Amino acid sequence: MELLKARIRKDGRVRGSDVLKVDSFLNHQIDVDFLGELGKEFCQRFEGCGVTKILTIEASGIGIACITAQFFRVPVLFAKKNQTRNIAGDVYTSPVESFTHGRTYDIIVAKEFLTSQDRVLIIDDFLANGKALEGLCKLVEDAGATLIGAGIVIEKAFQPGGDRLRRQGIRIESLARVKSMNEETGVQFY
Repeated sequence: MELLKARIRKDGRVRGSDVLKVDSFLNHQIDVDFLGELGKEFCQRFEGCGVTKILTIEASGIGIACITAQFFRVPVLFAKKNQTRNIAGDVYTSPVESFTHGRTYDIIVAKEFLTSQDRVLIIDDFLANGKALEGLCKLVEDAGATLIGAGIVIEKAFQPGGDRLRRQGIRIESLARVKSMNEETGVQFY
């Protein structure tokens, strides 16, 4: 998606060879109108798939998931990284290793909100090593729901997650696929 690539070139900041900061418009400060264009694109790419629910993981995926859900007219469910008192009853859980935070979380979704009747589209801001997406897919599988696929805003295609999960048969639609990046030359796209 050229609009996204242009925005990354303009406002993204590369740190080292594996960190792309897009916090000025995507996952800290959010440009809602811009996210609307991304949500519209996800809706077009997954049109006709019968999506009944959008699933993401807290926290950075929530904004884009909510905007995307408006186009599908379905609810958003987000997996929490910690058990809280307001999640009572049965839950689905899956361990997820966070690339950004360098630790493992047990993500949690209440069973009452994810059922075998759901047709789930996963939406997230980044795909790198694929651990978050893998964990979300496990929650869908555990619920007996149908996984439609995953919409990813930015895929670091030089890391193994996307290719590994595609080989497992998961449909992944990434709006921008990063081939390489470094602080001097910036971001190179496929």
